Amino acid sequence: MAEIERIVILTGAGISAESGIDTFRSAGGLWEQHRVEDVATPEGFARNPDLVLNFYDMRRAALTNVAPNPAHEALARLEREFSGELLLVTQNVDDLHERGGSTRVLHMHGELKSALCTSCETRSPWLGTMIDRPPCPVCRAPTLRPDVVWFGEMPYQMGRIYQALESCDLFVSIGTSGAVYPAGGFVQEARSSGARTLELNLEPSEGSRFFHESRHGPASIVVPGWVNEVLQTGR
Repeated sequence: MAEIERIVILTGAGISAESGIDTFRSAGGLWEQHRVEDVATPEGFARNPDLVLNFYDMRRAALTNVAPNPAHEALARLEREFSGELLLVTQNVDDLHERGGSTRVLHMHGELKSALCTSCETRSPWLGTMIDRPPCPVCRAPTLRPDVVWFGEMPYQMGRIYQALESCDLFVSIGTSGAVYPAGGFVQEARSSGARTLELNLEPSEGSRFFHESRHGPASIVVPGWVNEVLQTGR
């Protein structure tokens, strides 16, 4: 670790599940309650906007009932104490990384606490509901939608992400299934550029075979343990 100067970390639903955030892929998760075509595609929004807006209103409201767990807090500590460069890329749309203390967070799939206006294409911080069609803070049109990347849409800031993957010394994937692309291919991008790769996950993912090392267990245990190793070795 003394030779590691640039770290890219990818986090997925598994890191927030221990905080009580319902995941899409787990048994009884959001995919079983709603079809992806209905609540997570542009076509579903065009077909039934009330269903989609209510779905994300409920998810946004649910954030008030959860808190960051030790895994979120450990990554914030790593950001504070690691002497090199660090970029935290998350597939999650919750704000638990920020509430845990992280500041270098890139939300590639958008954020629940953000609204996107389909008229003027501006983004605005958003804490309330959208089902009642509030006006856009910028253009005043009643055309807000969740600022969340749906299936069929391009994730945010991909150029910046790939640039970081090409230059990092270590890529770490935490709590991801490895089934959703392009994030599922990040490990191969980093490894092809010469980076070491590490997976921290509850169980082997679909992409485990691409990592140099995999450690399995709850994120609230394996992530703080790994962060301790990094900071102790780097001193």
